[in-house]
Amino acid sequence: MTTEDFSKSVELLQNYCSDYLIDVTDGQAILLLKHLDLVIEKNKVLNLTRIDNVEDGIIRHLVDSLLFLPFVRNCLEKPDDGDVLDIGTGAGFPGIPLAITLSSRVTLLDSVQKKIRADQEFINTLGLSNVNFSMERAELLAKHRSQNFNVCTARAVAETNVLIEYAAPLLKMGGSLVISKGNPSDEEVSDALRVSKICGLELVSRETFELPKHSGHRELMVFTKTSYPSVKLPRKPGDAKRRPL
Repeated sequence: MTTEDFSKSVELLQNYCSDYLIDVTDGQAILLLKHLDLVIEKNKVLNLTRIDNVEDGIIRHLVDSLLFLPFVRNCLEKPDDGDVLDIGTGAGFPGIPLAITLSSRVTLLDSVQKKIRADQEFINTLGLSNVNFSMERAELLAKHRSQNFNVCTARAVAETNVLIEYAAPLLKMGGSLVISKGNPSDEEVSDALRVSKICGLELVSRETFELPKHSGHRELMVFTKTSYPSVKLPRKPGDAKRRPL
Protein backbone atom coordinates (compact mmCIF):
# COMPACT_ATOMS: atom_id res chain seq x y z
CA MET A 1 0.00 0.00 0.00
CA THR A 2 1.11 3.55 -0.68
CA THR A 3 1.29 5.99 2.24
CA GLU A 4 -1.94 7.62 1.05
CA ASP A 5 -3.71 4.26 0.73
CA PHE A 6 -2.48 3.26 4.19
CA SER A 7 -3.84 6.48 5.72
CA LYS A 8 -7.20 5.90 4.06
CA SER A 9 -7.23 2.33 5.35
CA VAL A 10 -6.53 3.48 8.91
CA GLU A 11 -9.47 5.88 8.71
CA LEU A 12 -11.72 3.22 7.15
CA LEU A 13 -10.88 0.67 9.85
CA GLN A 14 -11.48 3.16 12.65
CA ASN A 15 -14.79 4.26 11.13
CA TYR A 16 -16.00 0.68 10.81
CA CYS A 17 -14.98 -0.07 14.40
CA SER A 18 -16.71 3.03 15.74
CA ASP A 19 -20.00 1.68 14.36
CA TYR A 20 -19.63 -1.15 16.91
CA LEU A 21 -18.48 1.24 19.68
CA ILE A 22 -14.97 -0.21 19.47
CA ASP A 23 -12.15 2.31 19.88
CA VAL A 24 -8.95 1.67 17.95
CA THR A 25 -6.06 4.10 18.32
CA ASP A 26 -3.99 5.26 15.35
CA GLY A 27 -1.06 3.14 16.56
CA GLN A 28 -3.22 0.05 16.95
CA ALA A 29 -4.81 0.58 13.53
CA ILE A 30 -1.38 0.81 11.92
CA LEU A 31 -0.29 -2.49 13.48
CA LEU A 32 -3.58 -4.17 12.56
CA LEU A 33 -3.19 -3.11 8.94
CA LYS A 34 0.46 -4.16 8.87
CA HIS A 35 -0.63 -7.61 10.06
CA LEU A 36 -3.25 -7.77 7.30
CA ASP A 37 -0.67 -6.66 4.72
CA LEU A 38 1.73 -9.37 5.92
CA VAL A 39 -1.01 -12.01 5.65
CA ILE A 40 -1.95 -10.97 2.12
CA GLU A 41 1.72 -11.00 1.05
CA LYS A 42 2.40 -14.39 2.71
CA ASN A 43 -0.76 -15.77 1.09
CA LYS A 44 0.96 -15.52 -2.29
CA VAL A 45 3.19 -18.45 -1.31
CA LEU A 46 1.17 -20.10 1.47
CA ASN A 47 -2.58 -20.71 1.50
CA LEU A 48 -3.72 -18.83 4.60
CA THR A 49 -6.90 -17.08 3.44
CA ARG A 50 -9.25 -16.70 0.49
CA ILE A 51 -9.20 -12.91 0.96
CA ASP A 52 -6.64 -11.23 -1.26
CA ASN A 53 -7.47 -7.50 -1.07
CA VAL A 54 -7.19 -4.92 1.68
CA GLU A 55 -10.79 -3.69 1.89
CA ASP A 56 -12.24 -7.21 2.18
CA GLY A 57 -9.51 -8.05 4.67
CA ILE A 58 -10.34 -5.03 6.82
CA ILE A 59 -13.95 -6.19 7.08
CA ARG A 60 -13.67 -9.98 7.07
CA HIS A 61 -10.50 -10.30 9.13
CA LEU A 62 -9.87 -7.16 11.19
CA VAL A 63 -13.38 -5.97 12.03
CA ASP A 64 -14.54 -9.59 12.36
CA SER A 65 -11.73 -10.20 14.87
CA LEU A 66 -12.24 -6.95 16.76
CA LEU A 67 -15.87 -7.88 17.46
CA PHE A 68 -14.32 -10.20 20.07
CA LEU A 69 -12.64 -7.32 21.89
CA PRO A 70 -15.41 -6.03 24.20
CA PHE A 71 -16.43 -9.59 25.08
CA VAL A 72 -12.88 -10.63 25.93
CA ARG A 73 -12.37 -7.46 27.99
CA ASN A 74 -15.55 -8.19 29.94
CA CYS A 75 -14.33 -11.72 30.65
CA LEU A 76 -10.99 -10.58 32.08
CA GLU A 77 -10.92 -9.67 35.77
CA LYS A 78 -8.22 -7.12 34.98
CA PRO A 79 -8.47 -5.55 31.50
CA ASP A 80 -4.68 -5.33 31.19
CA ASP A 81 -3.88 -8.78 32.58
CA GLY A 82 -4.81 -12.40 32.02
CA ASP A 83 -4.10 -15.22 29.60
CA VAL A 84 -6.00 -15.57 26.33
CA LEU A 85 -5.82 -18.66 24.09
CA ASP A 86 -6.82 -18.41 20.42
CA ILE A 87 -7.84 -21.93 19.34
CA GLY A 88 -7.18 -22.73 15.67
CA THR A 89 -5.66 -19.31 15.04
CA GLY A 90 -4.77 -19.88 11.37
CA ALA A 91 -3.28 -16.61 10.09
CA GLY A 92 -3.58 -15.13 13.59
CA PHE A 93 -7.24 -14.13 13.68
CA PRO A 94 -8.55 -13.06 16.13
CA GLY A 95 -5.45 -13.69 18.28
CA ILE A 96 -3.07 -11.12 16.81
CA PRO A 97 -5.65 -8.29 16.66
CA LEU A 98 -6.50 -9.07 20.30
CA ALA A 99 -2.80 -8.99 21.21
CA ILE A 100 -2.50 -5.59 19.51
CA THR A 101 -5.50 -4.10 21.33
CA LEU A 102 -5.02 -5.77 24.75
CA SER A 103 -2.12 -5.90 27.19
CA SER A 104 -3.04 -9.47 28.13
CA ARG A 105 -0.86 -12.43 27.22
CA VAL A 106 -2.13 -14.17 24.09
CA THR A 107 -1.25 -17.71 23.00
CA LEU A 108 -1.82 -18.66 19.37
CA LEU A 109 -2.74 -22.34 19.01
CA ASP A 110 -2.72 -24.25 15.74
CA SER A 111 -1.70 -27.80 14.91
CA VAL A 112 -0.48 -26.83 11.40
CA GLN A 113 3.25 -26.08 11.52
CA LYS A 114 3.35 -23.78 8.47
CA LYS A 115 0.62 -21.56 9.94
CA ILE A 116 2.36 -21.17 13.30
CA ARG A 117 5.66 -20.41 11.55
CA ALA A 118 3.92 -17.72 9.48
CA ASP A 119 2.40 -16.27 12.66
CA GLN A 120 5.83 -16.18 14.29
CA GLU A 121 7.11 -14.16 11.32
CA PHE A 122 4.18 -11.76 11.63
CA ILE A 123 4.74 -11.26 15.37
CA ASN A 124 8.47 -10.68 14.94
CA THR A 125 7.84 -8.10 12.22
CA LEU A 126 5.15 -6.35 14.27
CA GLY A 127 7.33 -6.36 17.39
CA LEU A 128 4.64 -7.72 19.72
CA SER A 129 5.96 -8.98 23.05
CA ASN A 130 2.75 -10.36 24.59
CA VAL A 131 2.27 -13.31 22.23
CA ASN A 132 3.21 -16.99 22.66
CA PHE A 133 2.81 -19.90 20.25
CA SER A 134 1.75 -23.51 20.58
CA MET A 135 1.88 -25.91 17.64
CA GLU A 136 -0.29 -28.77 18.85
CA ARG A 137 -3.87 -29.92 19.25
CA ALA A 138 -6.04 -28.40 21.96
CA GLU A 139 -6.43 -31.81 23.64
CA LEU A 140 -2.65 -32.15 24.02
CA LEU A 141 -2.17 -28.58 25.21
CA ALA A 142 -4.72 -29.27 27.96
CA LYS A 143 -2.52 -32.01 29.37
CA HIS A 144 0.26 -29.59 30.33
CA ARG A 145 -1.63 -26.27 30.56
CA SER A 146 -4.76 -27.43 32.34
CA GLN A 147 -6.88 -24.56 33.75
CA ASN A 148 -4.31 -22.01 32.57
CA PHE A 149 -6.43 -19.55 30.62
CA ASN A 150 -8.86 -16.79 31.54
CA VAL A 151 -10.34 -16.68 28.04
CA CYS A 152 -10.38 -18.97 25.01
CA THR A 153 -11.42 -17.62 21.61
CA ALA A 154 -12.37 -19.41 18.41
CA ARG A 155 -13.38 -18.10 14.98
CA ALA A 156 -14.52 -20.39 12.15
CA VAL A 157 -12.80 -23.46 13.63
CA ALA A 158 -15.31 -26.20 14.48
CA GLU A 159 -18.83 -26.92 15.69
CA THR A 160 -19.68 -25.16 18.93
CA ASN A 161 -20.02 -28.37 20.96
CA VAL A 162 -16.51 -29.41 19.87
CA LEU A 163 -15.06 -26.03 20.84
CA ILE A 164 -16.70 -26.26 24.26
CA GLU A 165 -15.05 -29.63 24.85
CA TYR A 166 -11.67 -28.26 23.72
CA ALA A 167 -11.91 -25.22 25.98
CA ALA A 168 -13.32 -26.76 29.17
CA PRO A 169 -10.08 -28.29 30.53
CA LEU A 170 -8.01 -25.29 29.42
CA LEU A 171 -10.09 -22.64 31.19
CA LYS A 172 -9.64 -21.52 34.76
CA MET A 173 -12.74 -21.73 36.93
CA GLY A 174 -14.76 -18.64 36.03
CA GLY A 175 -12.97 -18.35 32.69
CA SER A 176 -14.87 -17.95 29.43
CA LEU A 177 -14.98 -19.28 25.89
CA VAL A 178 -15.84 -16.62 23.29
CA ILE A 179 -16.96 -18.00 19.93
CA SER A 180 -17.86 -16.28 16.66
CA LYS A 181 -20.20 -18.15 14.33
CA GLY A 182 -21.86 -17.25 11.05
CA ASN A 183 -25.36 -18.72 11.12
CA PRO A 184 -25.38 -21.55 13.64
CA SER A 185 -28.33 -23.90 13.17
CA ASP A 186 -30.82 -24.58 15.94
CA GLU A 187 -29.36 -28.10 16.12
CA GLU A 188 -25.83 -26.76 16.62
CA VAL A 189 -26.97 -24.44 19.40
CA SER A 190 -29.00 -27.22 21.04
CA ASP A 191 -26.01 -29.59 20.95
CA ALA A 192 -23.80 -26.84 22.38
CA LEU A 193 -26.14 -26.22 25.30
CA ARG A 194 -26.29 -29.93 26.08
CA VAL A 195 -22.51 -30.42 25.89
CA SER A 196 -21.85 -27.24 27.88
CA LYS A 197 -23.66 -28.78 30.86
CA ILE A 198 -21.50 -31.90 30.62
CA CYS A 199 -18.34 -29.81 30.37
CA GLY A 200 -19.20 -27.43 33.21
CA LEU A 201 -19.86 -24.36 31.05
CA GLU A 202 -22.88 -22.10 30.88
CA LEU A 203 -24.05 -19.85 28.05
CA VAL A 204 -24.04 -16.32 29.51
CA SER A 205 -24.23 -14.13 26.38
CA ARG A 206 -25.34 -14.39 22.76
CA GLU A 207 -25.32 -11.29 20.55
CA THR A 208 -25.69 -10.81 16.81
CA PHE A 209 -23.87 -8.45 14.43
CA GLU A 210 -23.87 -7.64 10.74
CA LEU A 211 -20.49 -7.01 9.15
CA PRO A 212 -20.10 -3.85 7.02
CA LYS A 213 -21.21 -3.80 3.38
CA HIS A 214 -23.43 -6.88 3.80
CA SER A 215 -20.32 -9.01 4.32
CA GLY A 216 -21.91 -11.50 6.68
CA HIS A 217 -23.87 -12.22 9.85
CA ARG A 218 -22.04 -12.99 13.09
CA GLU A 219 -23.14 -14.40 16.41
CA LEU A 220 -20.83 -13.95 19.39
CA MET A 221 -21.48 -16.53 22.10
CA VAL A 222 -19.87 -16.53 25.53
CA PHE A 223 -19.74 -19.67 27.68
CA THR A 224 -18.39 -19.35 31.23
CA LYS A 225 -16.90 -22.21 33.24
CA THR A 226 -19.04 -22.56 36.35
CA SER A 227 -18.20 -26.13 37.43
CA TYR A 228 -15.87 -29.00 36.63
CA PRO A 229 -16.74 -31.39 33.77
CA SER A 230 -18.77 -34.48 34.65
CA VAL A 231 -16.58 -36.53 32.27
CA LYS A 232 -12.81 -36.87 32.13
CA LEU A 233 -11.30 -34.25 29.84
CA PRO A 234 -9.37 -33.94 27.63
CA ARG A 235 -10.26 -37.02 25.65
CA LYS A 236 -8.00 -38.50 22.98
CA PRO A 237 -7.21 -36.16 20.06
CA GLY A 238 -10.00 -36.28 17.51
CA ASP A 239 -12.64 -37.80 19.80
CA ALA A 240 -14.51 -34.51 20.18
CA LYS A 241 -15.26 -34.54 16.44
CA ARG A 242 -15.45 -38.31 15.83
CA ARG A 243 -17.48 -39.15 18.93
CA PRO A 244 -19.22 -36.01 20.17
CA LEU A 245 -20.38 -36.00 23.78
